[in-house]
Amino acid sequence: MAEPTVFQRISPAEYVLETQQFFVIWDRYPVSLGHALIISKQLRQDFFELTKDEQLALPQVIELVKSHIEKMYQPHGYNLGMNCGAAAGQTVFHFHCHVIPRYTGDMDDPSGGVRHCVAGSGYYNF
Repeated sequence: MAEPTVFQRISPAEYVLETQQFFVIWDRYPVSLGHALIISKQLRQDFFELTKDEQLALPQVIELVKSHIEKMYQPHGYNLGMNCGAAAGQTVFHFHCHVIPRYTGDMDDPSGGVRHCVAGSGYYNF
């Protein structure tokens, strides 16, 4: 039998929110105040391995997490992130979606957002 993933070892007592298909925790290494992870209850490697029902349910869970974060903090924006595969930087091969609150001034120039995941690709000219 395979070793449980780090997410499968999380106690339900740590859940911030829970739905039929997902549970939510605060990220243990947050990049901002309120950084949360949405994690599939069933072991799925990444977004593309989620069932169609799980994929359809995910936006509703993102909205729940956003509402929960906004009750505690007042972010000015969000980044949503899913790393799918080792080449994309995935290190825990159990589906999780980062919900990262962003705050005005948290970095000098946030333009380009997630485009910065590939060095030198975040900036563009119009």
